[in-house]
Amino acid sequence: MITASPGVLDALRDWLAIKASVENNSDKTITAYKQDLLEFFSFLANHHGEIGGLPSLANVSLSDMRAWMAHARSHKLTSRSLARKLSAVKSFYRWLSEREGLNSTAVLSVKAPKFQAKLPRPVGEDSAIDLLETVQLQSLQNWISARDLAVLTLLYGCGLRISEALSMTGKDIPLGKSLLISGKGGKERIVPVLRIAAHGVADYVAQCPYDISRDSALFRGVRGGPLSPRQIQKVTASARLQLGLPASVTPHALRHSFATHLLNAGGDLRSIQELLGHSNLSTTQAYTAVDSARLIEVYQRTHPKAQ
Repeated sequence: MITASPGVLDALRDWLAIKASVENNSDKTITAYKQDLLEFFSFLANHHGEIGGLPSLANVSLSDMRAWMAHARSHKLTSRSLARKLSAVKSFYRWLSEREGLNSTAVLSVKAPKFQAKLPRPVGEDSAIDLLETVQLQSLQNWISARDLAVLTLLYGCGLRISEALSMTGKDIPLGKSLLISGKGGKERIVPVLRIAAHGVADYVAQCPYDISRDSALFRGVRGGPLSPRQIQKVTASARLQLGLPASVTPHALRHSFATHLLNAGGDLRSIQELLGHSNLSTTQAYTAVDSARLIEVYQRTHPKAQ
């Protein structure tokens, strides 16, 4: 891959450092940002024959941006992925403009491609209960069965992300009526803990063969190390296949189910937003679309005039 000048690469490193340390972006997000910008610089180098120092970035025109987007399209990039890459480029240019005083109007004026946002795909209420019960049957070791059930109960009962559940440590036990969670971007929230979730975690702790100290991982793998998300994904897939449920039934789908089932039961959107740890209400509003889609489906299937 053709890269940019040392000055441009230094600026990229500084920007990524801010994204990591100040904005608390995950390692995965930082890696994606770096890849997106390096690909953008590589395109500019190929498009113009070279890419100079920082001043050359100010010379990027609207025509250059359109050419870059067309190039991305030619490589079968989806509208969603292209919008994400464009967002990374714009974010870098905003920061660079503030630091260097560069004119980035051409880059920032480019509109992102439109795409149909994916709706969350929750698990039905009965299927969610069946899944939790079946997960317990996937291991011959009682402590592992208790562990897997405890993790999935936290996802469904508290709306946790799998990373949040697996980041819990010994200091979080015994679970009380609420739990302090540090989510994306280091944003903290308090979530209520259902009695069944507290009992599930307590049952696992009582059976776990490894010592769980205050600062050690709560959920352990077979050899005693921190439990990996992959293991929970695998046991969920096994239970899903046993029940004949669709491939959309994943650990994260239980978090979607938590929000959808609360909304169906009359929960207000603002409260659900707080419980999920969403920064923007618009993210939570996706669940209202799920509920509307479900109602339309029922209407079309049952109403005499819809046949």
